[in-house]
Amino acid sequence: MDIQKLADEALHLLEEQRAHLIQRLVSSLDAPSAKELRADWSAEARRRAEELDNGTAQAIAGDDVLKKARALIK
Repeated sequence: MDIQKLADEALHLLEEQRAHLIQRLVSSLDAPSAKELRADWSAEARRRAEELDNGTAQAIAGDDVLKKARALIK
């Protein structure tokens, strides 16, 4: 099937179906692997732990964060 025919058929889908198709197509572009995601999150956790250890960042209690977040969305 050529791209034009595929696009024409996709345009006949319901809006919700087109949105789902778009999400799947976009997420397929350069999506990191599970291994890459784990490595990225591990590096981020190490960076944040170092900031806490050396005093360049300050921890905030989870309850305080939730209160501020809730206040922002009211």
